Amino acid sequence: MPNHNAKVYIPDTARHTQYLLAELLVSEALLDAYEETASCYKALSQQFFHLCQQQGLRHVSFIANDKLPVVRFSQEAFCFQTADQILFFYNPQYHEAQHSFVDPYHRARKISLLFLATGTEVRQQAARFHQQVLQVVRQFQASLPISLAPMKIRDHQHLAYDLFARHKGCDSSYGYKLRDLGKRYQAAGHPPPASSHSMNYAIVSLPFSRKIKEVLGVDPEQMPPWSALFVRLEQLFSQAMHSQQLHQLALVADSTVPLVRNSQLEKARTSRELRMLNFDLSAPQPPLQSYWQPDVLPDTVHLVIAAGQDDRSEQSYARFLNRVEDALKSLAKNLALQGDTDDCVIRFHQQISYLL
Repeated sequence: MPNHNAKVYIPDTARHTQYLLAELLVSEALLDAYEETASCYKALSQQFFHLCQQQGLRHVSFIANDKLPVVRFSQEAFCFQTADQILFFYNPQYHEAQHSFVDPYHRARKISLLFLATGTEVRQQAARFHQQVLQVVRQFQASLPISLAPMKIRDHQHLAYDLFARHKGCDSSYGYKLRDLGKRYQAAGHPPPASSHSMNYAIVSLPFSRKIKEVLGVDPEQMPPWSALFVRLEQLFSQAMHSQQLHQLALVADSTVPLVRNSQLEKARTSRELRMLNFDLSAPQPPLQSYWQPDVLPDTVHLVIAAGQDDRSEQSYARFLNRVEDALKSLAKNLALQGDTDDCVIRFHQQISYLL
């Protein structure tokens, strides 16, 4: 029998994505090196795309409008902008693109260089892709007309799959150890800087269906406030997770999209669309972070489970994700979710960040 603490068995229908984001703070000195803001953006974007072409990077974007890129897997390629985000949907196996998102009349606080992994072996080639990106970033830094502050590098990797995949006919799976990114890159001969920080967490986005609302004991036809509904959901979520010794938790049900950051690096903030979550991974049993409004019923509820310092064994997160799955199965049962008709998609995130 396999050791389920050493590996987590994920259906072969799982989807892999990886992207790197390099952020350059824009100074007045940088803008003064060009005739105007628009010419600065144009020159930098042209240089960026030229360097990417030399390195064979085929899905890249130059962003100078202070919007946050959000990347998701999709069989159909498209991207669109909202007030706060640029959403990229793509399949690494098939899709390539080169985008420039610039507002010539907007003085951007930072310039973001976005690199999306392509190919059929995203996870296996992650370290190589990371090194290709670093080479472009270093060359881009060297080409700037003045010296600037170090650039922040973030490497994001997602592994997404349906908890109920077997109920829907997927009988094959593959065992993953889910090693820490730093250890994976070190084993590939490319250790990250000693100052790097890593985050590992799972997000489940549940459609907030009528059935779930009724199971929670609230008639969706009644008038607000719906506080009792959210309090009951908090209870069920906390109970299921705590039964598996999972304590780094957040429930986001205020129609914003959660984005996870390390509290040692960034402060939590929010916008009309985004909910930035900070987790203090050194805290043994922090309180549940819960965000909802008693007069708003969202379309989707996001459940966030972060891996703390005690949730990895031998630099592997398989045991953590196995516990997440067990807890979610218990929660799904309490919410009357059916494996053959409902989706419970888990996105396991691994990210590493540092200054270059």
